[in-house]
Amino acid sequence: MSSPEALHHLLQSVAQGAVSPEAALDRLKHFDFEPVDEFANLDHHRSLRTGFPEVIWGPGKTPEQIVQIMQTMRQRNAIVMATRIEPEVYGQIQGRVPDLRYYRLARIAAIAPPNIKPVYPGVITLLSAGTADLAVAEEAAVTAELSGFQVKRLWDVGVAGIHRLLNNRHVIGDADVLIVVAGMEGALPSVVAGLAGCPVIAVPTSIGYGASFNGLAPLLTMLNSCAAGVGVVNIDNGFGAAVLAGQILRTADRLQRRSSQP
Repeated sequence: MSSPEALHHLLQSVAQGAVSPEAALDRLKHFDFEPVDEFANLDHHRSLRTGFPEVIWGPGKTPEQIVQIMQTMRQRNAIVMATRIEPEVYGQIQGRVPDLRYYRLARIAAIAPPNIKPVYPGVITLLSAGTADLAVAEEAAVTAELSGFQVKRLWDVGVAGIHRLLNNRHVIGDADVLIVVAGMEGALPSVVAGLAGCPVIAVPTSIGYGASFNGLAPLLTMLNSCAAGVGVVNIDNGFGAAVLAGQILRTADRLQRRSSQP
């Protein structure tokens, strides 16, 4: 019971007599949040407020806790996602959570249908500077896909071989929101933003030699970009970049629908 559509369907069922008020009350008992044992309070109301359901942060949780949270969330959500799940943790939880899928490169474990179709208009296009940035880039890509957005990928087009990017200018031109992931000195988002006519979300990664300071150097480069229209998320935060891109597209869709009303 975490989406506006699900709540509307429940209220319609009560109005039509298909669901009793008592049964509806039981389903709404933990509508805002629901305790899981003594270690978590699940925010079922989050998707009504923000458009995105709560997502499980894997690090710091035991496999048993992740399993319990997933089993509780799946009762109210068609898709349940956990981020930063390492392969050894997935190996401990996969047999205990039916239909669990694992996106190894993105380190995301999810309960999700095999074929997820986009439900929102627009295209989120992801660019990575190098192959070493792919874990963060894939975290963003998979998060966006699981959230119902169409995603396009363009990997390994960093500024060390700028012709690789310039040969794909049509990809930049077709994007509605761009997520650009880069480590080292982090120059790629500035270059892309100088070519793009849409918002650019820059994601610094912790990839680089010593003077990159585990992502601090690309973070500062992106924050100091001379190109307009660049927003920056935290180091290695592919998940946050995907949610921000999704909010941009959802807002654009809402404004479009509002303008079309008489």
